[in-house]
Amino acid sequence: MKRVFTGLILAPAVLALVLLGPRWSIALAVAGVSMLAGWEFLGLAEKCGARPPRVAVMLALAALFIGNFEWPDQTVVLLSAISVALIGYCTVKSPVERMLADVTAAVFALLYTGLTLLALPTLRDSANGPSLVVFLFCVVWAGDIAALYVGRMWGRHKMAPALSPNKTWEGAFGSVLGSMAVTGVLLELGNLLAQWNFMRLSFADSVWWSWLLMAIVVNAAAQLGDLAESALKRSAGVKDSGRLLPGHGGVLDRIDALLLAAPVLWCAQVLR
Repeated sequence: MKRVFTGLILAPAVLALVLLGPRWSIALAVAGVSMLAGWEFLGLAEKCGARPPRVAVMLALAALFIGNFEWPDQTVVLLSAISVALIGYCTVKSPVERMLADVTAAVFALLYTGLTLLALPTLRDSANGPSLVVFLFCVVWAGDIAALYVGRMWGRHKMAPALSPNKTWEGAFGSVLGSMAVTGVLLELGNLLAQWNFMRLSFADSVWWSWLLMAIVVNAAAQLGDLAESALKRSAGVKDSGRLLPGHGGVLDRIDALLLAAPVLWCAQVLR
């Protein structure tokens, strides 16, 4: 029930922000989530023996989002400069015997919880951006819910027992179906709202089957992202990345699927 109540509070707030919030509020919210997730990831790294500079990484994540907000076309330059700065900082501050572990954790945190989430404000700023981000969130959320209940009811064949013992192939298939089902609902809702001249949620720029195909691709990336974070937690010997969200664990536990699903959707839009 904690999981349900947390979702009922967060989901409407997130969707309202995506559809109605100004550009700066989206960037600020995503940057905050990125820093919280990055902090939790650094905690996992510390359990594996590293001691990455937490404050420096937080400043690096903040700089990445501020720079992307001001100069969205210079993401590669910004990421390169900030990564070099982190490497230099660890070179000076970390003991030589821990240098490799510290710098690896610091730069990976920048990539894993920073670069991946840059996809959200970038998608929001693109053509039909609010619809794309709502599509992303709903596909990931519906897939997660479907996997949970289908896996509990009919799950028999373990998917990756070494990484996540509760995940099953039946749950994974149910997750894909859940994502496709919510995509169909979104397409119909977009058509309905268009009759009322509300175009913030519109999916008329592509044929219906392309949205269903994209739902499958995004769902696969989301499930891989979930497994990747499970592997990180297994490596660190913990069950949850944190305790900030009741019923969900930490922020990183809640957004693990988005960390791969968002860049995949971003890349798909670039290819289009």
